[in-house]
Amino acid sequence: MKRIILTGGGTAGHVTPNMALIPVLKEKGYDIHYIGSYEGIEKKLIEEMGIDYHGIATGKLRRYLSVKNLTDPFRVIKGLNEAKKLIKELKPDVVFSKGGFVAVPVVLAAKSNKVPCIIHESDMTPGLANKIAIPKATKVCCNFPETLEKLPEGKAVVTGTPIRKELFEGDSAKAMNFCGFKEMRPTLLIIGGSTGSVRVNEAIWSCLDKITERYNVIHLCGKDKTNKDKPNTENYVQYEYIKSELADLLSLADVVVSRAGANAICELLALKKPAVLIPLSLEASRGDQILNAKSFEKSGYSKLLMEENVNDASLLEAINEVYDNRDKYITNMKKAHETDAITKIVELIEEAAG
Repeated sequence: MKRIILTGGGTAGHVTPNMALIPVLKEKGYDIHYIGSYEGIEKKLIEEMGIDYHGIATGKLRRYLSVKNLTDPFRVIKGLNEAKKLIKELKPDVVFSKGGFVAVPVVLAAKSNKVPCIIHESDMTPGLANKIAIPKATKVCCNFPETLEKLPEGKAVVTGTPIRKELFEGDSAKAMNFCGFKEMRPTLLIIGGSTGSVRVNEAIWSCLDKITERYNVIHLCGKDKTNKDKPNTENYVQYEYIKSELADLLSLADVVVSRAGANAICELLALKKPAVLIPLSLEASRGDQILNAKSFEKSGYSKLLMEENVNDASLLEAINEVYDNRDKYITNMKKAHETDAITKIVELIEEAAG
C-alpha cells in the first residue's frame, strides 16, 4: 500500500480540491494522511471524511506591516520541525499540496526527506506560499495556460482544478424544501467564500427588497456574518456556511454572485452557472482574484464587478443583466475546453509515488 500526505488550508479553496481527490486515491488503495493547521477549516472538513489528520503550527506569510510578522516566523519554524517529524514517522511515498501558508512547511519537510511533492496552483499567478514551495516540487499543476510562462519549464502541467463529484449530483427540489421556498422563481445564490464578504453582504441587504421582487435568494454570509435584522422569509434565507447541501443549492441557482477564487469559479464553470464575480480588491489581496475574474469575463463565462464599484444599484443591475442573458453565458461555458483534472493529477501522483 502506498502512502500519500495531502496538505493545504487556510480557506476552503485550499481544501476542497484535495477532498475531490480523496475518493479516487482511496479506490487506488492509498493510505491517506492530511497535514493542516491545528484548528483551521481544513481540520473539520477532512476529519468528516474519515482521513487521519495531523495538525502543525502555522504562521501566515504577510506582505504588509503587522505585529504578527514578528511572531509568526517562530510559528513557521515550529511548524517546519513538526512537519519534518511527521514526514519521518509516516514515510509517505508522495506529498500533494494544494497551497496556502500551512502547506509551506510540509513541502519543505518533504524535500528535506527526499519525498517527491506535487503542487497545485489555482490562480493565474503563483501566490507567495507557492513561490516558496515551487522550487522544491517535482511537478506543478495549474488551471490556466497563461500560468505556464510563470512556472519552471518542465515542471508545469495544465490540469485544471479537481471538482468534487457530489457537486454534479445536486437536487433542486431538495434545495427548495431545504430553503422553505414555496414559489417557483429565478433563484439567486450569493457565495462570499468560506469567510464571507462584508462588502457583498451589505450591498445585498441594502437592496434586498428589490432583489426579492424577482428572485428567491439564498445568501451564504460567512462565519458570524449573518444579519439578525434580516430574518428569513418565503423568498430569502441566509446561512453562515453550507457543506452537504451545497450541491442542491447550486443545482437550484440560476445566477450566482461569488468572489473570484480560482477553485470557486472553476466549479461554477463546470456546473455551467452564470455568475457575477466580485474579486477581492488590491487593498485586501495581491490581485489574483481580479486576474481570474477578468479571464472569465473575457471568455464570456461571467460578469466582472469590481469591489470598489459595488453598491446596491450596481449589484442589482449586474444580477439582472446576467440573468437576462443567462443563455449566452451558458452557451459560452459549454464551449470551454474542460479537462479531467482528477485523472490527470492522480496520474502525476502515481508517477511520482512509483
